[in-house]
Amino acid sequence: MKSTTPVRSLAWQGDELVDVVGGRAWSADGVERRIAGDHGPGFDRCVISPSGRYSVVYAERGTEALLLEGTRPLRGLTRSPDHAEDYDYPVALGILADGREILVHCPEESGVLQIEDVASGQRITTGAREARDVFHSRLSVAGDGKHLLVAGWVWHPYGIVEVFDLESALTDAAVLDGHGVLPLQPGIDAEVESACWLDADRLAVATGDEVLADEDVPELGRRHIGVWSPSRRTWLHRNPVDFEVGTLLAGGGRLVSLHGHPRLIDVTTGEVVAEWPELRVSRREGAYGVTHIPTPVAALRPDGMLLAVAQEQGIAFVRLPQGGGSADLPP
Repeated sequence: MKSTTPVRSLAWQGDELVDVVGGRAWSADGVERRIAGDHGPGFDRCVISPSGRYSVVYAERGTEALLLEGTRPLRGLTRSPDHAEDYDYPVALGILADGREILVHCPEESGVLQIEDVASGQRITTGAREARDVFHSRLSVAGDGKHLLVAGWVWHPYGIVEVFDLESALTDAAVLDGHGVLPLQPGIDAEVESACWLDADRLAVATGDEVLADEDVPELGRRHIGVWSPSRRTWLHRNPVDFEVGTLLAGGGRLVSLHGHPRLIDVTTGEVVAEWPELRVSRREGAYGVTHIPTPVAALRPDGMLLAVAQEQGIAFVRLPQGGGSADLPP
């Protein structure tokens, strides 16, 4: 599908595909329409709330962001300038279990997560806090609002993943200053390249080649894709892979890897079910590092059946094969 100008961000809102940064949307039949004015060249990424009511446009390697309600700017956001040019802006929108819409970001310190009520801007996380020696990045709230995913890094540099119990954090914000609920021993014994929610109770984690220490029996070793359950506190699947995973996208319980080109991954075996080498995407690995390799601009429809990928001349649509790459939670 052709685009009048380069596509700068992609997300699904129902059956419509939107580029919030560029202020455009495309209907199911490919008709482009303007939804808002361009928010400026400084912003190059966006996140959209599950309700579709709010969005944040931001500079992936900058310090500034803008919170929107529909097309109306609500307020500007910022993050610490400490190494901001070296890693992805930490921001997420989600809905808590009690129905409140929240904004999660790091407005003052890179190692301190804060949660705010989106509409009012009132901070929900209160009390004494202690910054950790970590750079939070790639934040994501689980669909049931009970957990927060953080796929950030520490100063080696080395990519890590942490999962925090949001219900506990609302009672004691210092919970967010700990290490979360993922097991530490035995733990993940390789650098985390990417992670995303498959659904409210399944988290997909991809590791690379780098290791900190060789554990005898790590839960998740180098070059693996694992699926972890917060409710069961266990790994449901752990499988080696023979390709670079890059960025992960999920929808409808299905998993897509973006590195060089898109691949549909079977979450139970780690095998490539289908791939599309004719569609070129950036070879981005992790949340930090080089600035000349941006995160791929792509979006997987929530039902997991249609992938949209930004290309030089527009947007390519890929209909994923029926039944491939998905799995139900085991009994």
